[in-house]
Amino acid sequence: MRLAEFILARREEIVAEWESFAATLLPAAENMSSLALRDHAQEILTAIAEDLQTPQSREEQALKSRGHAEQPAGAGDTAAQTHAVLRARSGFDIIQLVAEYRALRASVLRLWLDAVPDSESHTRDMIRFNEAIDQAVAESVGHFHAHIEHSRNLFLGMLGHDLRSPLTAVSMAAMRLATLDADEKVSTLAQRMLRGTAAIQSLLDDLVDFNRTQLGLGLMVRPEEIDLAPLLEQEVELLRESNPGRPIELTSKGEIRGEWDGMRLRQAVRNLVTNAVRYGETSHPIRISATRSGERIRLEVNNRGTAGISAVRDHLFDPLKRGLGPESTRQESHNLGLGLFIVHEIVDAHGGSMEMCSENGETTFVVELPCRQE
Repeated sequence: MRLAEFILARREEIVAEWESFAATLLPAAENMSSLALRDHAQEILTAIAEDLQTPQSREEQALKSRGHAEQPAGAGDTAAQTHAVLRARSGFDIIQLVAEYRALRASVLRLWLDAVPDSESHTRDMIRFNEAIDQAVAESVGHFHAHIEHSRNLFLGMLGHDLRSPLTAVSMAAMRLATLDADEKVSTLAQRMLRGTAAIQSLLDDLVDFNRTQLGLGLMVRPEEIDLAPLLEQEVELLRESNPGRPIELTSKGEIRGEWDGMRLRQAVRNLVTNAVRYGETSHPIRISATRSGERIRLEVNNRGTAGISAVRDHLFDPLKRGLGPESTRQESHNLGLGLFIVHEIVDAHGGSMEMCSENGETTFVVELPCRQE
């Protein structure tokens, strides 16, 4: 008896072993019914049997061995993909998911070899069976990972949204304290609270923006005709207040009017300066310049100090990557590793370009943007 015929004939016995093993995957399986434990097992076995009975070329065999078998257009999710999503919702982890397929492989081959000893078709059928199992694992793992990532991003997005209200309340209380005619200790405490809430607000903004990109929504950019010079001056003044003792210089040349999202560009400058504060030498000024050349503007943020940035140059604009700044900076900073990623997304949304230059111990981030949006 060929393996495909054996699987279809003994499917119930194989599924029973699947259920018995799945029940050992605790704590997720602790309160699951028999039907839930068997989830899509019959459909997966049927798909494997049909695959074994389908002729395949060498190229198709190679693709399947790597988990890259082509799916028919419009076929929808496979049983393995649907099984993965349901296992994720039931609390299984990825190790337990893969363990199910390992147990299935062992069960089928053991039962078959016991029932059909010394068959000439053993080798060929086992190769095809292993390929089919590998393809099912690839489909399951891919969908499992995608489901977990999507759920995580939704959770982080809701968390970022829900934290805004209590943060606003704390910020308003701090502003109220700052306006009271109180002693120096209260005023100092209020200023610390304001700086802390501003830092948290910046982190939440980056987190919400990151989740929009991960969910495929992209950053919201609303270009309008603006004069960038006063917006930069306002942002730099706030940066000076939140970073006392760090010299921050701003220069602008020529008229820098154009069609941009002013708040987004302020956010980009804020993130670049925050990065410079984190990794730059404290005695060296952070220099910001804005110039216009034809129909483009050029923004530069310069600081002395390159160690932390150079260490991650190849992944500079990747999300959740952080440089190796000074020990004291790493301990004290509130940093998700999203700052430069968000800047890159803002620049990209405006049709611009961005690069980092490092020379003579100084680091310069250069942003070029078109003055008119197409």
